[in-house]
Amino acid sequence: MDLNTIKEVKRPGSVDTVIWRDGCAWLAGGTWLFSEPQLNVDTLIDLETLHWPALHASEGGLDIAATCSIAELDRFVAPPQWLAAPLIGECCRSLLASFKIWNTATVGGNICMSLPAGPMISLTVALEGVYTLWPRGALPRQILAADFVTGNHANVLQPGELLRSIHLPTTALTRRFAFRRLSLTHLGRSAVLLIGTQNIHEGDLLITVTAATTQPVQLRFAQMPTADELRHCIDVTIPDSLYFDDVHGSPAYRRHLTYYYAEQIRSELALKGAES
Repeated sequence: MDLNTIKEVKRPGSVDTVIWRDGCAWLAGGTWLFSEPQLNVDTLIDLETLHWPALHASEGGLDIAATCSIAELDRFVAPPQWLAAPLIGECCRSLLASFKIWNTATVGGNICMSLPAGPMISLTVALEGVYTLWPRGALPRQILAADFVTGNHANVLQPGELLRSIHLPTTALTRRFAFRRLSLTHLGRSAVLLIGTQNIHEGDLLITVTAATTQPVQLRFAQMPTADELRHCIDVTIPDSLYFDDVHGSPAYRRHLTYYYAEQIRSELALKGAES
């Protein structure tokens, strides 16, 4: 879409040179920005000119630049000891998008849109990610991925603040996992997306609920719960008001699938733990 309100596109060599004001917008992939009128925006600030390295793997984990494209992330080849690395591909393929969008849309853009079905949110929350944010006129700050999204299309970013990078720690990447997702159509938007992870030595359980709820919810157990304990935890942790309601699924439908898939994940990881 042509954005006829845009008067200037800035391509800075450093974020420090940017003078932020009302009417500015950060531009990464732009797949949402150019999808509808932006009546309150007159200046785009192109992040691609900053040339941030897309991915960096180390002993400490994986660092992902906010400007890394979905396609770049999907092509990443992880060390064999990162048992949870296949979640990267699973979540990349949970993005409702054509190949054109895949090669343009960015990880940071998907996160900052903060939609319940954002699969990069699902991935980074499930793998206990940490986001580095760059405020305007202040020092960088870090926030847990689980605390970033606060509601449908809502997050903790302040005006002009920028998501710089995402860190996925090795401690999360080396956990075993189980993945469950459902949409009303084969390539449709997720109605529910649940990910379970477990330390291969400790037999704990972490279940991350996304898409079904307006913001990510995590259910954490020090040891494998029973089916009744898991169901009770869902009852206590996720009130009815937190289930999302749109054309892709009613709150009752999403609640039912949350119980259903959470129990499948519990059973699968309990079996894997018994086999270890």
